[in-house]
Amino acid sequence: MEEGTVSNQSETLPVHPAVKPISFLLGIWRGEGEGFFPTISSFNYSEELQFSHSPNKPVIAYSQKTWNLKSGQPMHSESGYWKPKLDGTIEVVIAQSTGLVEVQKGTYDMKEGVVKLNSEEVGNASKVKEISRVFKVENCELSYVVEMATSLIGIQPHLRASLKKL
Repeated sequence: MEEGTVSNQSETLPVHPAVKPISFLLGIWRGEGEGFFPTISSFNYSEELQFSHSPNKPVIAYSQKTWNLKSGQPMHSESGYWKPKLDGTIEVVIAQSTGLVEVQKGTYDMKEGVVKLNSEEVGNASKVKEISRVFKVENCELSYVVEMATSLIGIQPHLRASLKKL
């Protein structure tokens, strides 16, 4: 498929100009990750991320779900919207299944395949105070790191995963 287009069943549709610089994210990604933080036991998970796009809209719809690697039981899910701007900045809103809501702003680098996000607001969370996310696509693999700060612990890594595009 040509860069700057998105496949929709049997037809290929153009990507909105605002979305084109981060169109490398579009599609479904699956893989595994691990979670850790000083206040919890470490864990491993399977994951699916989906980035989808309607050609006439300057946004990407985002959804994520995870399962326990051993039992297959659902663990976490979240969804939201990513709104890239032509100046290399991006605004993101994410609602988690726990009720926590993130408003993030950041930057993207199309040549490096990187999106960096930092929370502007974390809502409906009694303990979580800050969240940052870095996504990188390299060699057909999407990897990310999520860092988190709570009211008691400063910002540090919480999640990391590596996924392949389906």
